[in-house]
Amino acid sequence: MPLLQPGIEAQRPSLAEIVQQIDEISTLPHIALRVMEVANDPNTGAADLKEAMESDAAFSARVLRCVNSSAYAVRSKITNLQQAIAYLGLKQIRNLAMTISVSELFQKNGTIGPYQRSALWRHLVSVGICARMIAMRLQFMDFEDVFLAGLLHDVGIILEDQHVHEGFCNVIGALKGDRTLAAVEREQLGFDHTELGEKVAELWGFPEGVRASIRRHHMSVSYKGEHLTTVRCVEVANLLCTLKGISSVGMKLVRFSGPAIAGLSLTRDDVAILAEDLDDELAANAGLFQA
Repeated sequence: MPLLQPGIEAQRPSLAEIVQQIDEISTLPHIALRVMEVANDPNTGAADLKEAMESDAAFSARVLRCVNSSAYAVRSKITNLQQAIAYLGLKQIRNLAMTISVSELFQKNGTIGPYQRSALWRHLVSVGICARMIAMRLQFMDFEDVFLAGLLHDVGIILEDQHVHEGFCNVIGALKGDRTLAAVEREQLGFDHTELGEKVAELWGFPEGVRASIRRHHMSVSYKGEHLTTVRCVEVANLLCTLKGISSVGMKLVRFSGPAIAGLSLTRDDVAILAEDLDDELAANAGLFQA
């Protein structure tokens, strides 16, 4: 697979140009951005979220189908959005809506060497589930926000795949296992997936905790903001999922997250138990993978 030749840097698009292109194409469905906006506005409520989602009948039907799946263990069938929001709450409905919307970026599967789009999708959902599991066990109140951060942490990778595909192919071809994905991306593209993801997340109005996790999920030690627990949960979840073979690009390139594990006051036994319990947690939420 050909790599970038000397002088090619002048020909490749800049990070700003790619972000502008993504903005013009509106990669993520409008309904997803509207749901995110409403769910994160402290001045809105269930009626506002219901109204926003009802603007897209097909989308609403998919949400209801997921709510009635085994993942949510409803006792009797939920037949409308009002019931769904009352049963799950605004944030969980928001997360489900975002899961459904982001899944549309993966409708066409593709393979480049060890990388598969379908495997990246499994990685995103798995990290979201694992990060939420860690947050809940730590009794962190905002565990649904942690799920969202985990779900979106590697959104920059699929954006690279779709919008700088030739360069992304070069990135995958240059991976040897001795360097991180971000290091190879910066060499081949001039930026990495965390930088692209953060810029687009800001453009789309994602919450600060999500943006921080997208940018710092490989280096929570460098984050000094108020969402440090969220970032740490995502970093540790990313590590656990990757070590269990659920990786983003088909290779185990993630470095050990010692400071993040210590920052969450997790012992070696805690990490071992989390890794063991993750299989059951993923199985219990299997419906999210087909959202």
